[in-house]
Amino acid sequence: MHRIKLGILFLIAITYSVNAQQPKKLNSSEIYEAVQKLNVLASVLYVAAHPDDENTRLIAYMSNEVKARTAYLSLTRGDGGQNLIGPEIRELLGIMRTQELLAARGVDGGEQRFTRANDFGFSKHPDETLNIWDKDEVLADVVWNIRQFKPDIIINRFDHRRAGRTHGHHTSSAMLSLEAFDLVNDASKYASQLKYTDTWQPQRIFYNTSWWRYGSREAFEKVDKSNMLNFDVGIYYPLKGLSNNELASIASSQHLCQGFGRMTSRGTQDEYIEFLKGKPLDGDSPFAGIDISWNRIDGGKAIGDLLENVEANFNFANPSIHIPELVRAYQLLQNVEDEHWKNIKTEELKTIIQACTGLYLEVSANSPTATKNEAVQLRIEALNRSNTNIQLVSYSMTSLKNAVTKNISLQKNKRINLEEGITIPNNTSYTSAYWLTKKGSLGMYDVADQTLIGKPETPRAINITFNLNIENVLIPITKPVVYRYSKPDKGELYRPFEIVPPVSASLKDKVFIFENDKQKEIEVVVKAGKNNIEGYVQMAYPNDWSVFPEKQKIKIENKGDAQTLVFTVIPPKNQSEGLITPMVNLDDEFYTKELVEIDYAHIPYQTVYLPSESKLVRLDIQKKGNNIGYIEGAGDVVPESLRQIGYKVTIIKPEQITADNLSDFDAIVVGIRAYNILDDLKFKQKYLLDYVNDGGNLIVQYNTSRRIKVDKIAPYELKLSRDRVTDENAEITILEPNHPVLNFPNKITENDFKGWVQERGLYFPNKWGEEFTPLFSANDKGESAKKGSLLVAKYGKGNYIYTGLSFFREFPAGVPGAYRLFANLLSAGKENTPNSKLND
Repeated sequence: MHRIKLGILFLIAITYSVNAQQPKKLNSSEIYEAVQKLNVLASVLYVAAHPDDENTRLIAYMSNEVKARTAYLSLTRGDGGQNLIGPEIRELLGIMRTQELLAARGVDGGEQRFTRANDFGFSKHPDETLNIWDKDEVLADVVWNIRQFKPDIIINRFDHRRAGRTHGHHTSSAMLSLEAFDLVNDASKYASQLKYTDTWQPQRIFYNTSWWRYGSREAFEKVDKSNMLNFDVGIYYPLKGLSNNELASIASSQHLCQGFGRMTSRGTQDEYIEFLKGKPLDGDSPFAGIDISWNRIDGGKAIGDLLENVEANFNFANPSIHIPELVRAYQLLQNVEDEHWKNIKTEELKTIIQACTGLYLEVSANSPTATKNEAVQLRIEALNRSNTNIQLVSYSMTSLKNAVTKNISLQKNKRINLEEGITIPNNTSYTSAYWLTKKGSLGMYDVADQTLIGKPETPRAINITFNLNIENVLIPITKPVVYRYSKPDKGELYRPFEIVPPVSASLKDKVFIFENDKQKEIEVVVKAGKNNIEGYVQMAYPNDWSVFPEKQKIKIENKGDAQTLVFTVIPPKNQSEGLITPMVNLDDEFYTKELVEIDYAHIPYQTVYLPSESKLVRLDIQKKGNNIGYIEGAGDVVPESLRQIGYKVTIIKPEQITADNLSDFDAIVVGIRAYNILDDLKFKQKYLLDYVNDGGNLIVQYNTSRRIKVDKIAPYELKLSRDRVTDENAEITILEPNHPVLNFPNKITENDFKGWVQERGLYFPNKWGEEFTPLFSANDKGESAKKGSLLVAKYGKGNYIYTGLSFFREFPAGVPGAYRLFANLLSAGKENTPNSKLND
């Protein structure tokens, strides 16, 4: 089992903080706001490319002031970004960012949607983006999301007219949104979607512009705004005790893995949207000329009359007094022919009815996980905390053929506890992210089920539907099965109930580096998903490698326990790469996936099943020096990677940076973005530079130019920029082939840049003092050469090295040349050391 568990200091301790575990319970103010929203039949779709691209101010305004149903369509899940709070990258980072988006929407009141586009990393032009993404498939997904969500208006975060002047994903999101606007009502376009939804035509599409689009506030003041609408998004909500921009700041701060925790702001703040296409503007509202009341649907007027009366006369002290009107509205709504609004408003009404009655319904399993065909005991709780006449008629479950009849009257504040035993059906799918169940491409996830596309999460496999008679009207309310438990230091907690394989196996590391032909022992951890596991494990591996023993038996009595096996891996004599996979055989069926659990306080507990495979790399590598100090920055696995090739790596905390503590290290490495996130470095930089001056070797990995914590990041002039080379196959020109860093202890050539992933590097310096020697030049297509990827300078007796090369991505991918080059950086200045030995 691969488990990631890190404690996060939660940044916002107020009512609107997201409790990732607890079910939401509405108070009277929230019920009233829900009733207000119930009386508005408007929809807004906000479109951008990544998690954190969304304008939470505008989403919060549309959802909480306009009361419109508002969704954010993020074309990607942000898999290609960096992680400031942990080691997860790629798919696992996408899981985290998905949950952070859901947390943000839980604050600002929006909904969340996606396409199948995979965030493959920074792109400089939409042509490249749409080629890697597969434009037609992503466009189909945008059309699908619009047809399903049926927005009255669409708002693009980015400008479709700025190709090549900003992130290619950003421009592409706007281009695809604008193109989809003209396709969604054409039944001949993506016709297969119409088996599940209908065509639709949004009325208008806008671009969420701002002064930054024009370079300055002064320039924006001179722009003709006759085609724009603006809103004061600083409006105050007395029912919340918060302004809209405070709410938006809290929502944005849910993006913790991107370092978006920030202070709240208050006061007047204008937002602008520029009209692009659709029904001509007529007034100062984007919904001008669009009926957003109950009158927009046949049969809606009678429902609206009932609900407007509830809103006008809402009883905050006793909301249950409105149940007769709410139930009558529910009855009328079931006769409406407009399936779209009927479904949406039915769910809203159910939520309000539950909240007004204080109705508590919960189904908790006796374990957080179960396998197929496993018997599970469920605890059912039903509680009516009002005078409303409610009867539990029956309940039905995913795994039961027939409903269970109960006919129990739910008396005021009399809790009903029931137990039910179920067996998980054999055809139940394992719980995991639906977009990761099949191997995708660089730019696209492979999702075969059209009905899943767009959803933020995989729907829960096991649910229970309570069939309730409320004031003589049958109302079904469905709840997912959960796992409720407590911890002495945390209190009551919840976890999703998950369906897991009977067994999973994982390897300790995703890459095993062999610096020579000596054998290594690697551990396989086998975890039981059920009781009484018995079988064997064997390994799949490349033909030129050897693994002993061939098989090992496993026997695990208790569900949740694990057994660790040790296999000996013998590499070939020469450089070689391949994959190794543990295969667990139970009753002649092989299981080859690993369980990854992601546990952070700010998002729900996540379980992901991924192929259990690690890369084997037999390196042709030499190294000098052994004792490395590492100052951790944002999450990366560089220390573990250096240990893989035989270095002794010591993590240095900022408070441990003193002259005495640094002197014994052969080299010190500063982690990615350390100067952006470690405040104490502004007091410790002197000791690091003194270490270099006295003969040390300091390697600083990339930082961004914003929020640098030190006045001088280097001993000489060094200006960071946004320069980057995004093409991982971009040609590398060696500028100083005779430089010692490129020749000792390994001869570095262009071949060492083969097989790199995602990018060459990022945030290169674009200006530096003459003391620095640039070693490489590279550029993306159509751009000038960038020479700031690796800069080396002598400082006193030592060496200062700054690099924007993406070692933090290449090491987990097992790229041989990245290891060889980094070994040279660590060995800088040691080529003339008397009596030096390689690999010491």
